[in-house]
Amino acid sequence: MNFGERLALRMDDLGPVAVGIDPHAGLLDSWGLPDTAAGVREFGLRTVDALWERAAAFKPQSAFFERHAAAGVAALEDVMEHCRQSGVPTILDVKRGDIGSTMDGYADAYLSGPLRADAITVSPYLGPGSLEATARRAAAGGQGLFVLALTSNPEGAQLQHVGGKGASVAGEVIRSVSAWNQALAPGEVGPFGLVVGATIGGAARELGIDLGGFPGIYLAPGVGAQGASGSDVREVFGNARVLASASRSILGGGPSEEGLRQGLARTLDSVGG
Repeated sequence: MNFGERLALRMDDLGPVAVGIDPHAGLLDSWGLPDTAAGVREFGLRTVDALWERAAAFKPQSAFFERHAAAGVAALEDVMEHCRQSGVPTILDVKRGDIGSTMDGYADAYLSGPLRADAITVSPYLGPGSLEATARRAAAGGQGLFVLALTSNPEGAQLQHVGGKGASVAGEVIRSVSAWNQALAPGEVGPFGLVVGATIGGAARELGIDLGGFPGIYLAPGVGAQGASGSDVREVFGNARVLASASRSILGGGPSEEGLRQGLARTLDSVGG
């Protein structure tokens, strides 16, 4: 069973929400934690302890750990290990994208070793083909990728919409990742997903992109604090398989376990999980 199928089963059981682990300074302060490597480590471990039985996936944001340099990366290693011990799939949000041996190095870092994730986010803007070797490596290890396509930030349209209806950059990314899934897992939920924001409104339709035809899982940021609701998710994606990503709307309920669980429950209610 490939990564996409395993994740889909967990989504069916627990609902379609990935909990972002985003220990930025404001949240650390509200939790009474220091803005240090020790603080982000404690934040991540507490989040996992509170929600591991309820979350379809955890999505640590690497940047909030990396800003504390080597000690922060060590903290991220501990949080990733805690996720693995809990049995919850991890999507490490690193948004890497490069060519040749450099991309191989990123794959070494995030698909193996102490930072090993079940899936990572990647950028295709050196050409989707630049990611094919990483995709093959991920699939061989039972892992996956989530490839940026139509992102939730408004600036993304300046690049992603270029080419217009039927010929957009985003459309080419989606076609490429669809082909990877169809070649590797015909008729199944493929191991490679797409990042498409829940806040894009009618952009996909305007670009002539049929999101319902994608043979994989969408990772949809923008739910909760960024303003997207469950109705927005349904408007953008219809009946496609979508994993909504939420962080502040859940993490703002901390540091108590009950507050975090209530935040996740509200998000699940919103997206219909």
